[in-house]
Amino acid sequence: MAAWNALLVISGLLLIALAGEAYFRLTKPFIETSIPFRFVDGVGVIREPNAELLYANWRDDNFVVSHTNSQGFLDREPVSPERAAEGCHIAFIGDSLVEAAEVPIADKFQARLEKMAARELPRLDITTSAYGIRATGQINQLPFYDEYARRLKPKLVILVFYVNDFANNITAAQALNYGADPDRMPFMSAHRNANGTLKLRPPDPEYERFLLPRPPDHRWHNNAWRRLVGVSRLAKWLEIERLRWLVYSDRARYSRAWANIIAERPCCEWLRSSQIVAKFTAIGSAFKEERLPPALEEALEYTAFGIDQFKRRADRDGARLAILSATVDMGRRGDPPFDRLSAIAEARGIPIISDYDYIVKQGRNEWEGLDSTRHWNAVGHQWVAEAILEWLKANQDVCD
Repeated sequence: MAAWNALLVISGLLLIALAGEAYFRLTKPFIETSIPFRFVDGVGVIREPNAELLYANWRDDNFVVSHTNSQGFLDREPVSPERAAEGCHIAFIGDSLVEAAEVPIADKFQARLEKMAARELPRLDITTSAYGIRATGQINQLPFYDEYARRLKPKLVILVFYVNDFANNITAAQALNYGADPDRMPFMSAHRNANGTLKLRPPDPEYERFLLPRPPDHRWHNNAWRRLVGVSRLAKWLEIERLRWLVYSDRARYSRAWANIIAERPCCEWLRSSQIVAKFTAIGSAFKEERLPPALEEALEYTAFGIDQFKRRADRDGARLAILSATVDMGRRGDPPFDRLSAIAEARGIPIISDYDYIVKQGRNEWEGLDSTRHWNAVGHQWVAEAILEWLKANQDVCD
C-alpha cells in the first residue's frame, strides 16, 4: 500500500512538472540570453555584426530578439558620413544602458530622439548613432569613438554614465568582472607608469589564453542543476523565482578566487579587502555612500582620465562633449554619485544632462521607467529621449 501511495505521489509530481514545462515552453520563447561576440583588433570585445541577439528577462517576462548592425552594435545601420554631415549628428557611447538589449531597437532613446527632433527641431536635422557594450566604462569605450563614431564626424558626443562606470574604469575591477589578467584585458584599459601617471593600454588579442581559472565545483548537485536549467524552462523559472542564491553564490565564489590571484599584482592590492570583494556584484552601490572606501578612491582618478581622453578627441575633431547622468542610481545634485561626476565634468567645462532630474521635474515615478535589472524599459527610453530633447532645445548652438 505504501509503495502504491508513493507511486501515486511521484506520478502526480511528474504530471505537474510536465504540465509546467509545457506551459513555459508555450509562453517563453527561449531560455537564456544569447549574445554572440567577437574580438576586433584595437577595439576589443564587441558583438558579432549582423547577428541575432536573444535577451531573456524572466522576472519581467521580457523576451526580445534583436539584430546587431554591420559594425556589431545593437542599433540601426549607421547613416552615411555624407548624410551625417548634412545636419547635426549625435553619437551616444556607453554600456548596457546604450546597448539596451531589453527593448526593440525602434524603442531605444536614440531612435525616439531622432523622430521627436525631426518634428520639434527640424532646423537642426538631427541624426543619431549609438555604441554600447555592457559592463564597460569610459576608458574601455574609447575605441568605440576612434574606430566607429568618429567616421560620422558628430557635432555632439554624449557619454551615457551610470554609477557602476566609476568602478568599471578601474582596470583591477574590470579584471575581476571578467576573470581576466589585468595586464591582458579584452578592452582598452588604463595602467600606471613608473611615475604614477595613467596611460592607455590597447586590448590584447590573446586575452582568452590568460583568463583566470574558475574554481572547480565539487558539488555534483550544482553541476546537475546547471545542465537541467540549460534545457528546461520550468527549471529556469524555479531558479529565477526561488533559487537565485545558486547563481549569486557561484558569482561570489568566482570573485573571491579571482581576487586572491589578481591581488598579487602591484596594480590590484586593494582586492585584498574581503569587504570590497564581497559586495563586488553591486560595487556601484559603494559610490552612493557619502565617503568612499579608501580602496575605491582611485576610481575617480581613472574616470577623470577616461573623460579627459574623450574631451581631447572631441576638441580635436571639432565636436562638443556632454554627459548623460543615467537613472535614479546616479541621483541629482546633492547625491554623492551625481556630485562626484559633476565635479569631474564641471572642471572640464562639460555639461551634464540628468534624466533623473528631468523625471522628477515632470512629477513622474522614476521606477516606472526601469525593469527589475535597473535598466530602462520602453517607458524609460522615452523619458531619456525627452530629457535630451529638452536640453537640445536650450542648447541648439551645439549643432551650429
